[in-house]
Amino acid sequence: DLVFLPHNWCGSIKMAALQLSAQMQKIKAEINKRTSDSRFFSTTKRGELHELREELNGNDVTKQKNAIKKVIANMTLGRDVSMVYADVVKLSRTSSLELKKLVYLYIMNNSRLQPDKAILAVNTFVTDCQHENPVVRALAIRTMLCIRVEEVLDYTLDPMKKAINDSDAYVRKTAALGVLKLYAAKPKLVEEYGLLDCLKGLLHDSSPMVVSNSVLAINEIQLLAQVNGNGSSVPMLELSNNLINKLLNALPECSEWGQIVILDFVATHYNSFGPKDVEMLLDRVVPRLSHLNHSIVLSSIRVLIKYLEFVTDDQKVSYLKKLGPPIVTLLNSYPELQYIVLRNIMVIIQKYPSLLAKDVKAFFCKYNDPQYVKIEKLTILLKLLNEKNCQMILLELKEYCSEIDVEFVQKSVKAIGFCALKIPSAAELCIDVLVDLIKARHQYLVNDCIIAMKDILRKYPGRFEGVIAVVCENLDAIDSVEAKQSLIWIIGEYAEKIDCPVDLLQLFIDNFEDEPTPVQLQILVATVKVFLKFPEGNDGLLQRMLRLCAEESENPDLRDRAYFYWRLLSNDGMIDKLGDIVLGKKPGLVSNEYNLPRALLEELLCNLNTLASTYHRMPHSFTITKPIPQDDGEDEDEEEEVEIVPIDSEGNELPPTPTSS
Repeated sequence: DLVFLPHNWCGSIKMAALQLSAQMQKIKAEINKRTSDSRFFSTTKRGELHELREELNGNDVTKQKNAIKKVIANMTLGRDVSMVYADVVKLSRTSSLELKKLVYLYIMNNSRLQPDKAILAVNTFVTDCQHENPVVRALAIRTMLCIRVEEVLDYTLDPMKKAINDSDAYVRKTAALGVLKLYAAKPKLVEEYGLLDCLKGLLHDSSPMVVSNSVLAINEIQLLAQVNGNGSSVPMLELSNNLINKLLNALPECSEWGQIVILDFVATHYNSFGPKDVEMLLDRVVPRLSHLNHSIVLSSIRVLIKYLEFVTDDQKVSYLKKLGPPIVTLLNSYPELQYIVLRNIMVIIQKYPSLLAKDVKAFFCKYNDPQYVKIEKLTILLKLLNEKNCQMILLELKEYCSEIDVEFVQKSVKAIGFCALKIPSAAELCIDVLVDLIKARHQYLVNDCIIAMKDILRKYPGRFEGVIAVVCENLDAIDSVEAKQSLIWIIGEYAEKIDCPVDLLQLFIDNFEDEPTPVQLQILVATVKVFLKFPEGNDGLLQRMLRLCAEESENPDLRDRAYFYWRLLSNDGMIDKLGDIVLGKKPGLVSNEYNLPRALLEELLCNLNTLASTYHRMPHSFTITKPIPQDDGEDEDEEEEVEIVPIDSEGNELPPTPTSS
């Protein structure tokens, strides 16, 4: 027989289940709290250090681990735990790898505060360098080199040489970076003991991991030698064909970090420019373009771009075709990485503008792109602009003008004007787009549209004069300084095409004293132009304008310009020449396209995937130009004053600016 429970019983069971679940979660959280290492950061109690010393000197490995973790936690919180130093050093002979790592961590950090005690652990390090476990041997080498005490570093020479010739690749790769650390601390000691030659021998190692670490160490040592002024004692490594083949063979088996190191090293130091050698190099690097890591792809592009100059024209076209798809694929990433890729692309397309001509749509802005990405994409679109894709790009720019980001909209309007200046056949279409935007009567749109129209009218005099009436109808919507200058220039230049130009100019003259100096200068010039075109009845307007500028203005530029016109008008023989001076033929307007200086461009092409190619500045502006003084351990509390030297976009020092007392 079936038994039916009352409805309230079911509710009681559900409530009990929920309460039980909540209690289980609390118990689980409490267990995790007690078993996690965060419990070691709780406040210390009186006499705890004495208990820690007893646990450290005990025989229970678990208690020793917990004790050393408490010591490290207290050290992290800034408490003095130096009194247990000797007890911790004794534990370095333990067979537990986890405990040994904790002990080494304590010794390494405490030795920076108390270098005199660091010598107590040297015997342990030297002994562990001969341990049967390669992880322990590598750990001992790494820890000794992290203790920047001169007495300890002297004991690292023999273990370092043995580690370089160790049978285990993990120890050898640690030794490769160890030579770099030792050279940074005591360069002469490394050179005298012959560790540099041993390091170069690791380039021929059978392990790709060792090869990549050796490449990095050699490259950094050469940079340190140049900084310290002893670059002559460290000969530049010559990449022979055998060595380059060795590095390229190790490339596919290296880690992502190792591949980047080798590719950048090859791009910097490979000097064999024979056609066959270069072709072999490029063919070996091309497969790296399909890698998932963006940095590896950019480093591969760096190698290809640098050595394309040494192949035939047909081979260059073939390699360039292989570069396009990987570059476009790099844009499918998060915004910060997109920005870096876009900055590198800008460098590349200035050298090879047709490389991405068919991939214009890849640079169209998305609705969720941040502003800095949109602006970079916009700059690249204008760089790729040509007669074939002009209409497509122009329609895309028109869509951008409906965005809510005011700054991006203003740049889009300026880009439309740039299209008209760069592609004459698209000027009429650009004018139509600008007129439509003006009729929308958004204030920030009207200002930039009028500025763009002024440039178009200067570029193509005699054309598009029909838009002048549309511009003058929106006089009330103009509030920016540059837009006012543009409108006043149009009134003075095309006064004969405008109904009642004097009335329009009178509106600006009435507020002359409230306008900034650039607008005042433009009002003065426009008044002279209107007088020369319509002399009858406008002499009073001109005299008023000259009097405002020459007698009431405090600006010297404005006064000089007014006196210049006044004296020309006062001389009967110069009145005819005044028309040629003021209304003469204007110089051609050149499109303000973003272009890097040639010397900077060539340098950046050789340094893609670096800070230089991201900031578009010379590489040496990011490097140290003076040797770092060695710390002698005295006056540790005194802070050294660092002089910051301003530099320009090419990394050159700027002259100091005079300061008022």
